[in-house]
Amino acid sequence: MLSANQPAPGFYSPNQDKNMVRLDDFKGEKNVVLYFYPKDDTPGCTIEANDFTQLASEFAQYDTVVIGVSKDGCASHKAFVDKYGLKVDLLADTSGEVCDAYGVWQEKEKNGEVQMGIVRSTFIIDKNGMIVDAEYGVSADGHAQKVLEKVKAL
Repeated sequence: MLSANQPAPGFYSPNQDKNMVRLDDFKGEKNVVLYFYPKDDTPGCTIEANDFTQLASEFAQYDTVVIGVSKDGCASHKAFVDKYGLKVDLLADTSGEVCDAYGVWQEKEKNGEVQMGIVRSTFIIDKNGMIVDAEYGVSADGHAQKVLEKVKAL
C-alpha cells in the first residue's frame, strides 16, 4: 500500500469523454485528488461523486483537480456523469493497471463471500507528483469535505 511522501504512480487512462488523462498533465500546475470507487451509479459511489462535484469550485480555488477511477468503461462513466451532472473526470481503468499501482484492488468480504474488488480509497498528490495523503477503506459520506480540508492545509 502507498503512503505519504512517496512518488505517486503515473497513470494514463481515458476519461468519460475518451480523452486520455495522465498524472504528468498536472505536474507543476495542479494538485490532484485521485479517488477510487467500486462502481458507477451505485449508492455510495453516487454520494461520493456528487459530494466531490458540489465542492469542485472550492477544490479549484486551491489549484486542485478531482479525478475518480473505477474499472467501469468510458460509456458507463459518461452515463454516470450525464445522469448527475458530475464535474469531475472519471477514468476508465478497465485493465486494472491503475488500481493495481495504487494498491486498491483487494480482497473484500460482502455477505460472507470473499471476492476481489476496489477498496474505496483516496490519494492527495501535490504539484510535484508526491503523495501527501493516502487513505484506504474510506466511507463515502462526508469524505469529500474531509479531503477538501486536507487540501486547504497544503
